[in-house]
Amino acid sequence: MVSNSTATASAPSSSSFRWLQLVMGIVCMAMIANLQYGWTLFVDPIDAKNHWGRAAIQLAFTIFVVTETWLVPIEAWFVDKYGPSLVVMFGGVMIALAWVLNSYADSLTLLYAAAVLGGIGAGAVYGTCVGNALKWFPDRRGLAAGATAAGFGAGAAITVVPIASMIATSGYQSAFLTFGIGQGLIVFVLAFFIRPPLVAMPAKKKQLHLPQTKIDFTPPQVLRSPIFWVMYAVFVMVAAGGLMTAAQIAPIAHDYKIANTPVSLAGFQMAALTFAISLDRIFDGFGRPFFGWVSDTIGREHTMFIAFGTAAIMLLTLSAYGHNPIVFVLATAVYFGVFGEIYSLFPATSGDTFGVKYATTNNGMLYTAKGTASLLVPLASVVAASYGWQAVFVIAVALNATAALMALFVIKPMRRAFILGNEAAAEEAAARKVKAA
Repeated sequence: MVSNSTATASAPSSSSFRWLQLVMGIVCMAMIANLQYGWTLFVDPIDAKNHWGRAAIQLAFTIFVVTETWLVPIEAWFVDKYGPSLVVMFGGVMIALAWVLNSYADSLTLLYAAAVLGGIGAGAVYGTCVGNALKWFPDRRGLAAGATAAGFGAGAAITVVPIASMIATSGYQSAFLTFGIGQGLIVFVLAFFIRPPLVAMPAKKKQLHLPQTKIDFTPPQVLRSPIFWVMYAVFVMVAAGGLMTAAQIAPIAHDYKIANTPVSLAGFQMAALTFAISLDRIFDGFGRPFFGWVSDTIGREHTMFIAFGTAAIMLLTLSAYGHNPIVFVLATAVYFGVFGEIYSLFPATSGDTFGVKYATTNNGMLYTAKGTASLLVPLASVVAASYGWQAVFVIAVALNATAALMALFVIKPMRRAFILGNEAAAEEAAARKVKAA
């Protein structure tokens, strides 16, 4: 039914080499960040040129996220069979093709087709890099998953201003073409050097209080466990608000009539929307490894409670005072600083709960929750059109508050019971086998 933790691969397992693998994974993640976080910059320019409507254009974002997430378990199977290098290389080609196609899209059909290609490519890169980090760093799963996910969260920070500038000066088509080719090429080259560990990397004893299972659960076993679906539900609750905000932040700023309002903070001055997106990416990128490290220290569920609770407070602030450009910039920054941790905490929690051998596939199945949450993004536009953005924020506040309470009072006891119960059953079965022999 279960097996002891093992790993097979074809690369050295030295300490320095694993850090190099982590860095390359982070860079690859940074190169796919704009497919999600840079999208909001293109929505209004696409609408201005083609008059398709925001809701129709945002459907492409939903298609991208669904494709990116729901295919990760399949892509993880290819990782297990052929290794991470080939899958990441394939991802690099697909993300380049997606943005090149976006640059020529003159119909919603082409826009949606590009979203599918981009989703396939981003999922291949994302799932592989996070899974590889979990295998290289079982002693620091939170930090490793957080640092890898930080590339995805912060990767857009360094390119949001150049992309916005190119859209303004050369048009969104040039921005899609230039950045698409550049991002895809970097991922393709780095893919040649990405490797899994040669042998299983043991967790240090000081980390075992988290707790961590000694059993490797297969994907079918994980799907049959109630704790997986509880974690999945909480993931959806939190991801829904974050994806909505990431996709709609530009339309929200325009509707609040603050998008181009100058904001001065810490000696920097930018338009409120540009400032918000740049600061959001920085806080998001910093928050992922930070909260991963915190969770390695105080536990996964306690960290979830802190982050989800803070997210609820920030969304409530945006609902009440978001028309103030300074509040808009700061509240969204703090919100994304605590939102992005789901992409470090849930992979780490999955590895702790279900083992390392099938970590890429098991985490990939959990990651599909992001795709499920993305289905609510177009609904946010519908709710906003009827009741205003305040109603959308209030719904997101309720989801985050509920998730915070579930992390502490549902996930924590269920996960510990699952780990301890299965380990006790395995030990009892082993003892009976020895006795019978």
